[in-house]
Amino acid sequence: MTMRPKKLAERFRISASTIRNYEAKGLIPPTERSPNGYRIYTDLHAAYLSCIQAMAQPFGMEVTAEVLRCLHQNKPQYAMWIIREKEIALYEEKEKLERLIEDIRVYSIESKAWCADKLFTIKEASELTQIPKSAIRYWDQAGYVRADRDPANHYRRYSGSHLLKIRLIQMLQSTVYSEETVNFRQSIAAVEHTDLQALVNVAENIRGYLDKILESQMRGILNLYELIQFTKA
Repeated sequence: MTMRPKKLAERFRISASTIRNYEAKGLIPPTERSPNGYRIYTDLHAAYLSCIQAMAQPFGMEVTAEVLRCLHQNKPQYAMWIIREKEIALYEEKEKLERLIEDIRVYSIESKAWCADKLFTIKEASELTQIPKSAIRYWDQAGYVRADRDPANHYRRYSGSHLLKIRLIQMLQSTVYSEETVNFRQSIAAVEHTDLQALVNVAENIRGYLDKILESQMRGILNLYELIQFTKA
């Protein structure tokens, strides 16, 4: 079945200029032209657009574009391995979050957990959390985690609960940008590092968000598989 740009755009609730932009960037196959110059879209183009919409939210447009270009180059296996890598990354993020939630709960119960009576320099905080000093310093300046200050030299000092909050902020760094991730960052900024129950609540909300991303990934993978089969046919 062939479609005019307007009809295809209405079907996917996007603008005709967006579809042209996808074509220009190589995300959908080139179109043929009618005698009067109009682009002619087919079911193949519709399959590509369906895949784009299903994959963009859980994987991001950069990954989606890379995957679709692999299909254009007749390299479906490359496309599938790219997606598998992102699936594994999501699972690893979920495991890190589970460990963090448990660490927060332990810290709230055991006063000596994570050296609760000790303060760390920004270098030590970086080494303990495996997060660059530049990132920690930026999050401090942005208000996500406010360090204590040494009264003698005004250097930054971080407690165990600071480190937990730093790890929680890091959880969002590898997720695809969305309105929900923005809201989570605002929630983290609003929580005091000493309010451990509030930190747990935010962490559990993020876990629920990762569950939603997992479901979206499955839908995206299904659409990708269907597109691969379509191109083979």
